[in-house]
Amino acid sequence: MIMPNNWKTYNLGDIAQFSQGIQVSVDDQKREPFSNSVRFIRIVDFSKGDSSEIRYISNPGDRYLVEEDDLVMIRYGSQTAGKIAKGFKGAIANNMFKVVSDKTVLNKNFLYYYLSSNSVREYFNASQASSTMPAITFGMIGSLKIIIPESLPEQRAIASIFSSLDDKIELNLQMNKTLEEMAMTLYKHWFVDFGPFKDGKFIDSELGLIPEGWEVKRLEDFIDLNPRLSLPKGTEASFVEMKALPTNAMSVSIIDRKVFNGGMKFQNGDTLFARITPCLENGKTAFVDFLFDNEIAFGSTEFLVMRAKHGVSKYWTYCLSRDYNFRKFSISTMVGTSGRQRVQNGPFLSFEIAKPPKTVFDLFTEQVEHWFTQIRHNTIENQTLTNLRDTLLPKLISGEVRVKEAEQTVAEVL
Repeated sequence: MIMPNNWKTYNLGDIAQFSQGIQVSVDDQKREPFSNSVRFIRIVDFSKGDSSEIRYISNPGDRYLVEEDDLVMIRYGSQTAGKIAKGFKGAIANNMFKVVSDKTVLNKNFLYYYLSSNSVREYFNASQASSTMPAITFGMIGSLKIIIPESLPEQRAIASIFSSLDDKIELNLQMNKTLEEMAMTLYKHWFVDFGPFKDGKFIDSELGLIPEGWEVKRLEDFIDLNPRLSLPKGTEASFVEMKALPTNAMSVSIIDRKVFNGGMKFQNGDTLFARITPCLENGKTAFVDFLFDNEIAFGSTEFLVMRAKHGVSKYWTYCLSRDYNFRKFSISTMVGTSGRQRVQNGPFLSFEIAKPPKTVFDLFTEQVEHWFTQIRHNTIENQTLTNLRDTLLPKLISGEVRVKEAEQTVAEVL
């Protein structure tokens, strides 16, 4: 491809500066902010939604702080080296690069998307190929060839296209978070606090006072665990691996196709529940809503598949899987060697719950079903937007596709 006339090639080191953050021991990391503390950026913070993982340390001095225009790049790890992030103003990075662009030549947002491209990741991977400890050096990042428009307004226009897609993706993620919180709030109000039934009669039970007409039952009376499904070996089917399960949301967005040779089988309406440490403690759980009707998929052998029995709400089953007390109980049933502990099916199914009449489950389904449907719609839209962004990225930052053409394409989906 011929480079556009108004584009120029640089070594990144000629138009950006790099500095390395400090190393921080685990003992110095704190979960809560304290006097003279600052946020400490870790690799886990590059994944959205991991606010529970935020750490703080004593103020190390201003020269380590990330400023508003700075980018942060992970230096180490075969899967993580080269990942780039922004938006960490006022924090410090753990042994990562701060990347500061020369504002007279290079727009920081354009640089962010340029460094996010597959071609840059491939460059770093190739540069580290002979290393036993994969790491990006000052020499590697400084000698990276970067082709950019000489016009800063054109750089900003290119970055703005990707920002509009990212903003819509983030809006959908926030909407999904709100909808799921609404469902969990309703679940707790009805099935934990018995809010709508406070005016009725209560009876004493093994669980304490529960509404009249409810019964204390074990989990095995609510769900079928790992239901039997027929999927012949050698059949290609949808596949979900453990890393695809979210830690604090319901939607799976990464679904592969693989030949089935074993694994846990599931269908729409099932809940996937990680049974092994540390995945369970980290919250890996998902609601299956991404398959065709009657389609059978499979996944990790470390999933527990929870299917609501007849008369039990499948949405209630998912909310139960996110319930703090249920998860705490599940963790208590784990046995095995350190680092490989697993939930045991028998104890897991013995969890006791107050079971309402079927009409209560039906009303709950009626209340939350449209929220779950909207979450799935937003997830599908995000997959479309992400695919478009990833398709446009190499073409726009190389000049193969120009701004006006890309703006028209994006306008059709936003």
